[in-house]
Amino acid sequence: MTTTSIPTRQELVRRASDIVPILQKHASWNEQNRRIHEESLQALEQAGLFRLRAPLRYGGYESDIRTLVEVLAELGQGDGSTAWVTFVLAANTWLIGLFPDAVQDEVFTTPDVGVSGTLAPTGRAERRDGGFVLNGQWHFQSGLWHSQWSVMAAMSTTPDGGMAPVVALIPTAALEVLDDWDTAGLRGTGSVSSIAREVFVPTERVFSVISLLQGQSGSQLNADAPIYRTPMVPTVAATASGTPLGLAKAAMTNFFQRLPGRGIAYTTYAKQAEAPITHLQVAEAAMKIDEAEFHSSRAATLVDTKAASGEAWTLEERARVRMDAAMATRLAKEAIDILNTASGGSSIYSSVPIQRIERDIQAASLQGMINPHTNLELYGRILCGLEPNTVNI
Repeated sequence: MTTTSIPTRQELVRRASDIVPILQKHASWNEQNRRIHEESLQALEQAGLFRLRAPLRYGGYESDIRTLVEVLAELGQGDGSTAWVTFVLAANTWLIGLFPDAVQDEVFTTPDVGVSGTLAPTGRAERRDGGFVLNGQWHFQSGLWHSQWSVMAAMSTTPDGGMAPVVALIPTAALEVLDDWDTAGLRGTGSVSSIAREVFVPTERVFSVISLLQGQSGSQLNADAPIYRTPMVPTVAATASGTPLGLAKAAMTNFFQRLPGRGIAYTTYAKQAEAPITHLQVAEAAMKIDEAEFHSSRAATLVDTKAASGEAWTLEERARVRMDAAMATRLAKEAIDILNTASGGSSIYSSVPIQRIERDIQAASLQGMINPHTNLELYGRILCGLEPNTVNI
């Protein structure tokens, strides 16, 4: 199927905004059941949001990072777990666009296909006739319950007897699931562990991680599409900043929804809205959200600009995208912390969304690609003229 009309960024963001009430309705169910509710998944599909990063020739939209971040920020205002799963599925769908065209034909036969996976190379891929045999165990596989395919990272044997990181594309049904996702935050993502035992993977479905890091593609038909001309780490990091931004906006909305009629216990303030401390808190939180949006937008804009121009990336630019994503996350977390503290003792009830938002941002900020401490150190190393202490740049 070929898409003849691509929705604009404004249209896609509007569609995401329209389904926020559905996501909010099922947020508690997601937490309790540790996966995304079927009605939420259907709403995402009907809005076309599983097609954001799919190739045009399969009915996808080939949306840029700025569009994806803004969509995720809207979804995050409904439910952080749903936004996070959408981010992961979109990122892995984009990765499939870098595989050989015949592989894409196989994957995108399914409309609105879901592709999960993990980029931590904790598996092993051994060369066999016609392909590789994959074994290993992985953690944090967000979206597994809602995917048909999985991109799994592993260390592979090379012809010269060495080892090199690869990603192997396999049917999700080939994985054994360890239902171990019992966490404090982002519970609804269902980021369970998975195991591969002697899974055969044809050669064409195994791709070099080094090639992905360098922005190289195995696709001929996608060669002219800007979104497939970007290196993996800046692309994924910039995208990941959307969910924390949405969570911060959700916290602000929830705070003001509960503000009317609230007082401050053990003070003379019958109306919290009249207290100077409240004015300082909401102003500081609002400014942190604005700053988070700046960093998220700058990261997305750089990735999109580089994609359109085809210009080479500098090491500093790569590190800065990770830093911007981390700063967006840190500022979002700081804003949520302020608003959560200002919400009073009654906010700890499970029926009050801000307690879940607080736990979700805590979990999101620990993700390695957007962890503030890790990424600030990396950016500082580059500014000081040192080599990066990671290949993920």
